Amino acid sequence: MTKTAIAPGPYLVPMPTVLVGSMVEGRPNFMAAAFCAIVNFRPATIACGLSPKHRTCRGIEAAGVFSINLPTVEQVEITDHCGLVSGDRVDKSTLFEVFSGSLGAPMIAECPVTAECRLVGSTPLAVDTVYLGEIVTVHAEESVLTDGELDWSKLRPLIFTFPKGHYWRLGEHVAKAWHVGKGFPPSKPEK
Repeated sequence: MTKTAIAPGPYLVPMPTVLVGSMVEGRPNFMAAAFCAIVNFRPATIACGLSPKHRTCRGIEAAGVFSINLPTVEQVEITDHCGLVSGDRVDKSTLFEVFSGSLGAPMIAECPVTAECRLVGSTPLAVDTVYLGEIVTVHAEESVLTDGELDWSKLRPLIFTFPKGHYWRLGEHVAKAWHVGKGFPPSKPEK
């Protein structure tokens, strides 16, 4: 198969779209972000690549806590709005019903899954800063659970792709991980 080299960039893999929340000057603020990924199993740790110029980042650095809120495909418009407007000019705390857990990070009640994170480190890069957060508590609505676990078909998360910036739906289930490959390579029939 022939492959064509393309410019390197952040579009190698699709990314989840999340709303990152923090308290800034006594007020909740939320920003849309896609550069987020789980980077450690135990303790569960998430990395978020965010421009430190954002108001939300000032809150993360000051309080040492933040939230990750998973919007659904039905929430695409308000999620995109949170990425288009600055919390320095628009009070985004009024867009949602806000609650907090044990860490005090603001979370969005309308998002079916939210997580409280404790900042465990940050690394400045050329443009963004990577904020590492230990996931302390995950809050999930019963409506997106099956047998006590997240059911991604019920959650319907937003997926983001570069380079043109598009939102997508999560596709269909393909196979069970750490199981489907057990029979590979296929046995050769005996002669």
